[in-house]
Amino acid sequence: MILVTGATGLVGRHLVELLLAGGVPIRAVTRKPDATLPAGVERAVGDPSHPETIADAMKGVHAVFVHPRAMGQGHDPSLVRESTGELLRLAQNSGATKAVVMSALNVDHPFDQQPSRLRGEYNKEVEAATEESGLQWTAVRPGYFATNTVSSWAAQIRHGDVVRSAYGAAAWAPLHERDIAAVAAHALLHDDLAGQKPVLTGPEIMTQGDMVNAIGKAVGRPLRFEEVPHEVAREAMARGGLPVHLLDGYLKLQASSYLQAGLVSQATENILGRPALTFAQWAAEQAGAFSA
Repeated sequence: MILVTGATGLVGRHLVELLLAGGVPIRAVTRKPDATLPAGVERAVGDPSHPETIADAMKGVHAVFVHPRAMGQGHDPSLVRESTGELLRLAQNSGATKAVVMSALNVDHPFDQQPSRLRGEYNKEVEAATEESGLQWTAVRPGYFATNTVSSWAAQIRHGDVVRSAYGAAAWAPLHERDIAAVAAHALLHDDLAGQKPVLTGPEIMTQGDMVNAIGKAVGRPLRFEEVPHEVAREAMARGGLPVHLLDGYLKLQASSYLQAGLVSQATENILGRPALTFAQWAAEQAGAFSA
């Protein structure tokens, strides 16, 4: 039995599907009693940031997937670290032997290079608590999610053929969230990643223009990228739905290629024995998000 926190999120839902397809029994933690889960998944209603609410769900669990966002959005970082430690103590006391935590490529960078902290994703604290838990652990450290292009650009693409953004010369390796889930599933089911912190990226370095072209092919119409000043890009991203308090941090990272300029990790291919999924594959699957 594997306990999955963040089971309905971008990575968690892929992880649940992959484990389920492999015949692995899953207990999915959710705060919402009516959350949609695949058939065959056991539901555990509770709040992981208050571990006592899911103490009973630990029974019979062999391994735990820990998602930082599930551990307490908006809470004090020290409390998040404490609650993560308590969650894993409960798991260990119930017989669990392993924990896999989703962290981030930038977890060891200064906090002003971790804008996701502003929305309560305390990757550093949750990773540290997992490493200190006494369980066999793996910390998966993904880079830029391909799905971030939806919040950044979808509104522009639905209403026109030009994507305007800043820092056109910056380039990074967008990562399919299913690959993150696949690596996490491997770490939960096997022991070869014990004590490791694999950095995950997509398989190719792409400029924003490259990504816009790939989305254009996916939606069946030509799109083009136009570089604009920081403030203009900021306004467009705000209209697309990205929270205002995150905008400057994300644009700062964008200017520095999300701290992965030239970095293409081979970790996914090495761990899974197959090529990493491309941005073009991701765009074809998500074309509906960009269509009017």
